[in-house]
Amino acid sequence: MTVALCLITWNEIAGCRHDVPLIDRKRFDQVFCIDGGSTDGTIEYLTEQGIPVYQQTAQGLNQACKDGAAHCDCDALVFFHPKGSVPVEDAYRFREFFEDGYDLVVASRMLSDSRNEEDVKLLKPRKWFVLALARLAAILFKREGNYIKDVLHGFRGMRKDKFDEINISDHSPSVDIEMVCRSYKLRMRRIEFPTKEKERIAGTTHFKAIPTGKKLIKYIFWEIVRK
Repeated sequence: MTVALCLITWNEIAGCRHDVPLIDRKRFDQVFCIDGGSTDGTIEYLTEQGIPVYQQTAQGLNQACKDGAAHCDCDALVFFHPKGSVPVEDAYRFREFFEDGYDLVVASRMLSDSRNEEDVKLLKPRKWFVLALARLAAILFKREGNYIKDVLHGFRGMRKDKFDEINISDHSPSVDIEMVCRSYKLRMRRIEFPTKEKERIAGTTHFKAIPTGKKLIKYIFWEIVRK
């Protein structure tokens, strides 16, 4: 089993400077980056570090992941967003699950041993939305087995052939939940393991809560009638 690490970036220079030196590249068979058009030095920094950087062929998170799969020369790939918000060493855990036969593996912020950045707050709107969306997706599409609680964490991996099979749509930014929904429909083996998230070390999220939430709900309705 060969495993690739695919960095997904768009103006994440601070996160890259924090995370990239911590990555033990010998733990992966391929390491590369798909960049969404960074202008803050991210591309130059990664190139200096010897990491190949490919510009995504169209806008959107879905396209970034599809381009990542296209550049992957391994049996499986792990998507990692270098924001300084999750333990880099958790990226090494994916291989064991792939070797155990799982098709989709998610580093989850929603399990009992996990930590979500909102856990220190009284109100947790993002966390509650993720959990509600996870339950809805399971009700609509799961036919057997377990359900994934963290349907929106981009820190995840999939076997390359299975990623190609699910045929990710252009309904960006649906790729994270779409990987889960399609794994339900196609009866793929799936699992999640706990990770501990903290706030990103710099910058702000590229996905604002309300407009992103509307797009994801729209995707769910589209997936219901998808052939």
